[in-house]
Amino acid sequence: MAVVFLFTFYMAARKATSGIPSKWQSFVEMIIEFVDQQVKDTYHGSSKLIAPLALTIFAWVFLMNFMDLLPVDMLPLIGGSELVGMKYMRVVPSADLNVTFGLSITVFLLILFYSIKIKGLGGFAKELAFQPFGKAMMPFNLLLKIIEEIAKPISLGLRLFGNLYAGELIFMIIAVFTAGKGITYLFEIGAIPFVLMQFTLGLMWALFHLIIILLQAFIFMMLTIVYLSMAHEEH
Repeated sequence: MAVVFLFTFYMAARKATSGIPSKWQSFVEMIIEFVDQQVKDTYHGSSKLIAPLALTIFAWVFLMNFMDLLPVDMLPLIGGSELVGMKYMRVVPSADLNVTFGLSITVFLLILFYSIKIKGLGGFAKELAFQPFGKAMMPFNLLLKIIEEIAKPISLGLRLFGNLYAGELIFMIIAVFTAGKGITYLFEIGAIPFVLMQFTLGLMWALFHLIIILLQAFIFMMLTIVYLSMAHEEH
């Protein structure tokens, strides 16, 4: 998905023209302008990293989420062949905690980096120890701030994982309970009602889930921008 994102956007940039743009160039420009506007509205510092980071997160997370719309048994069926030999295969990267926490911990490290870079090590330490209740409440302040900071990557990772894992599970449940006896079962006369049921339920959930996968990519991007904006601001 990372290769797909980088290659397609690279080709759009390489073939970009100031004349009449192609449909793909117009689409890429629309995404970039949308992300750039979100960054300008939320982040008030000066950084060459935030906008490209936001664009990368939005496009990459969306593409990973989009894998959930592939038929749940398609890649496992290919993987279970003698050529590949992988009968167990879950294809949705963002339905794996390793991936979502990999993303969220990276964002967390960037938050710490910019907090120290902008405020200095002493300024960041004072913010942890003296906010929000002053020096007299330093142990309580420190406890609150540590919980607040740790909650950021945990909530980022778990929110994305939970929504996509649940979506993937529902697709699996629809497949198992409507036509779970193998591909030959689909061609039997008695299977027609179950096939129609699977198609209808699968289509309905796919259309609804399309909103979810787009929304989760947007939320992950926006929270990243907000957290990094907070890291640049002093209380």
